[in-house]
Amino acid sequence: MRAAILKEPGSIEVCSMPRPVPAEGELLIRVKAALTCGTDLKAFLRGHALIPMPGPFGHEYAGVVVEKGKGVKRFRVGDPVMGVHSAPCRACAFCRQGHYNLCEEIMATKVLGSFAEYLLIPRHVVEQNLFRKPENIGFDEAAFLEPLACVVHGMEPLGITRRDTVLVIGSGPIGLLHLLLARLRGAKVLMTGLEEERLRTAKELGAAAVFHPSLTAKSVSAVSDGMGVDYVFECTGQPQVWESAVDYVRRGGTVVLFGGCRAGTTVTFSADRIHYDEITLKGVFHFTPRDVKRAFALLRGRKVPVKKLITGQCSLQEVPGVFARLARGEGIKYAVIPA
Repeated sequence: MRAAILKEPGSIEVCSMPRPVPAEGELLIRVKAALTCGTDLKAFLRGHALIPMPGPFGHEYAGVVVEKGKGVKRFRVGDPVMGVHSAPCRACAFCRQGHYNLCEEIMATKVLGSFAEYLLIPRHVVEQNLFRKPENIGFDEAAFLEPLACVVHGMEPLGITRRDTVLVIGSGPIGLLHLLLARLRGAKVLMTGLEEERLRTAKELGAAAVFHPSLTAKSVSAVSDGMGVDYVFECTGQPQVWESAVDYVRRGGTVVLFGGCRAGTTVTFSADRIHYDEITLKGVFHFTPRDVKRAFALLRGRKVPVKKLITGQCSLQEVPGVFARLARGEGIKYAVIPA
């Protein structure tokens, strides 16, 4: 089969490699659509601790079952499926406490390699986080399951309503998914970002205001009568943006730190602001099976128009060029269609 391999930062090669054979409890799917994402782009630009190099690339996918291992009963050959790239072990100390996203094994046993003709789905993912794709959504929409589950994990517990004003910092795919979920709850959403194309998309998706980062303080003050917003979602992973995020939230508000900074990064916040203004800083990571189920329900119900986040399609052979375009800030997400 053909597969895109991330050789080193800045270098992707499409290679021939053996087609996997599913063991007991596993499935082999023919990938019908795989999506690019911000984590992939980080790995392409500078490397990533959780994406080994050289190695298989891509982790957002949907496809059709072509072969199954012994003991798989929930799926049949020919089933269209959508899934995520990980699942908890349900045996470690964190899993026993219900913190499935913090499972000690979850990153070590994740699935990479969706930019390929075929993808092997391991047993723990098959059993917990794989679903039959509904007929009413396309394979490219179905491949949004993983990033949407991540956003659900950070936003769902907050109880955002139409009374709230939300600032999303960063207009990339994850920032735009935050916009879609916050709008679904009726909140007024402000978005800041660098790329005009993405800001135009944000406006089309219902953002009340979009602006360049240099105008954030002024814009937030104008919208909130100087109080600040109820929630800030940081979606850039830049340390200086993490630090400035607390400047835009009201007293008693919440800052969600979604964007992951480079390993070893430290940040500094005003102790007075955090303490006396009773600001909540919330780190979020990954997702739980419950989040995946919720994301699946949103996609199945067509509650979030994710199709509008797909800039275009490309073949496997075109993957290196697509990441070069993303590195230049061109586009939002691309759907890789291997066949």
